[in-house]
Formats: sequence, C-alpha cells, structure tokens
Amino acid sequence: MRRDPRAHAGIGSVKLVVEADGGSRGNPGPAGYGAVVLDPTADVVLAERAESIGVASNNVAEYRGLIAGLQAAKELGATDVHVRMDSKLVVEQMSGRWKIKHPAMKPLAQEAAELVREIGSVTFEWIPRARNARADALANKAMDGEQVDAAAPASVAWTGQVGTPTRLLLLRHGQTELSVQRRYSGRGNPELTPLGLRQAAGAAARLGAIDGIAAVLTSPLRRAVQTAEAVAAATGAPLVVRDGLIETDFGAWEGLTFAEARERDPELHAAWLGSEEAAPPDGESFAAVGRRVDVERAAVVEEYPAATVVLVSHVTPIKMLLRAALLGGPSILYRLHLDLASLSIVDFYEDGGASVRLVNDTGHHPVT
Repeated sequence: MRRDPRAHAGIGSVKLVVEADGGSRGNPGPAGYGAVVLDPTADVVLAERAESIGVASNNVAEYRGLIAGLQAAKELGATDVHVRMDSKLVVEQMSGRWKIKHPAMKPLAQEAAELVREIGSVTFEWIPRARNARADALANKAMDGEQVDAAAPASVAWTGQVGTPTRLLLLRHGQTELSVQRRYSGRGNPELTPLGLRQAAGAAARLGAIDGIAAVLTSPLRRAVQTAEAVAAATGAPLVVRDGLIETDFGAWEGLTFAEARERDPELHAAWLGSEEAAPPDGESFAAVGRRVDVERAAVVEEYPAATVVLVSHVTPIKMLLRAALLGGPSILYRLHLDLASLSIVDFYEDGGASVRLVNDTGHHPVT
C-alpha cells in the first residue's frame, strides 16, 4: 500500500525498513509478536518491539507485529517504509490484492492503514521465514513470556535527545477571500470561505483520529479560531486562545497585493524582502515575529510537558517554529512553502533540542 509521497514535500525523506512477525502456539493459543526497525543503509537495528498478547490466532499476532513496527518507524520520523514479513496474508491484504473477510482482521488492518497514511509511503514485501529471523526470534520470546528490552527510543537513536518531547501539531488556517486574491493578510479578520471550512473539517477529521491531544491552541484571529473550533470538536480537547500565535502585522500593506505594496513603497518593499529586520509601514518585522513566537513556544513547552498539542496559526508563525527547530537562517522564511490548512509536526524537548517530523502535509484536503 502506497500513499501520496507529496504529503511530505519540504523535508528530506527518512527511509526505514520494518521486519515484523507474529505467532501463536496452538492457533489460537498463547500468542505474541516481534518487530524491528532498521536503517537500510547500514542494516542497523534502530528499535525493537515485542509483546505477549494472550490467546490469539497467528494472523492477529502478525497484524499486531506490523502495527507495532509501523508505530516504531513513525516515532523515528519515517516518511518512507519498506515492510518485510513472512505472512502472505498480511502482505497481500495490506497491498490491496486480497480482500479482508475475517471480522477480527478488519479493525487491525484499519489501524495499520492509518499508520501507513500518517507515514506517507509504505511498501510491503513477502519474505521466507528464514529471512525474517530477527522478528521471528522476538515473537518467540514474547510467546514464551520472556521480557524483551526495546532498542533505544526514537528520540535517542536519531536525535540524541533524552526524554519525552512536547509534540506540536502545527496547522495553518483554511482559505479566506484574501488568500484567494493573494493579498497580504495579517491582523485583518476575514472569515473562512466555504472551501476553507471544508479544509478545516478535513484537518479536524485527521487530527480527531490522534489519541491524547491535550489542547488546541489558536491565534485570536477569526480564520484561525474557525479552524481550531473544528479541531477542538473532533478531538474533544480544550480550545485555548493564545495571542502569541497571531499573524504578522503588515501595517499599511494589509489587504494589498504584492504588486500594490511594491508600487506603494518600492524601496521599503525591496528592503523587506531582503532583511527580516525591515518592517512594513506601521507594521511588524519578521525578526519581531520570531522573538514573539520564541517566547510563545517556550511557554507552550513549559505548560504542556511531554504532551501533544495542536497549534492553529498562520504562515509566518509556523515558519518561525519550523525555523527554530531546524536552527535555520532567515532564508527559510522565503524558501519554505506552507499551503493553507497544511499540517506540520515538530517535537520540542525540555533541553532545547527539537525534531521536525512533517512539513506541509495536505493529504487531508478535500477533493475540489
């Protein structure tokens, strides 16, 4: 099964391999699964997962192994995963070539499919059991009730960070009339268009499938609040307005097109394009936005330690958060594209470290 790789445009692809297995002594009987995540360039094990699941069938255990492997790969920031399993049934069903008829398999296949969608690109390969020795050994230990020590968690294996980060799900608001007309839209307060409302609903449906969202934080501007209200309703998380997430103040350029602003203030507009310290007339520089967003980010990480939080904001604040995570320079602001109602994901750690996991994902957009 393969999903649209364009969902991860904007950051480099993270390619990993998952080997998964499951078994049952008795079928059904005492069952367990094992999964390993590998760096394909060096055949290095990055994570291991294994668990006894009580009395179950071989096929249930195989699916549980697949789900555990995909989840571990997702935690490692994978955007492209190749799954190898010795279960012909799971490989063929997940590849879409065989129908899923057994009622016990359907929810497991749906859970695996959701992880596939979140990762972005996943392919499946059947391999003989002899080539699946690592996952098979873990599954047998799990069936025997042996404790399996997992490999270093994703945050340690890839970024060197220790501890559980605060995960920020960064959602840009949906479409407005000003965005349709490509006009500067800062502190003005347009509402979402009908398409913008559908974009918000699509994002809400996607985020509603994520467990444990602690809060939905939003810019005070109407277009962001409308988007955030849909997400809060879908997730059941409290909606909190945060002034620090507001868009850049474009001052006298508010509502103008790029060409109109350039014609009005040619020298200043040229300077603004070349320096984050330059500001529109009576407006706010990008440097000022960056300082404001840095303060807000620190406050959110402190207030929501080790939690998952949705931030509904605007293109510039979200770019600033991505820039901070990447330790990037000013050019990121001009070279990074963020679509309306796009989703980006960043983990921020208490020690100041960060990991960018997703940029400009629009897979939840309605078909127009």
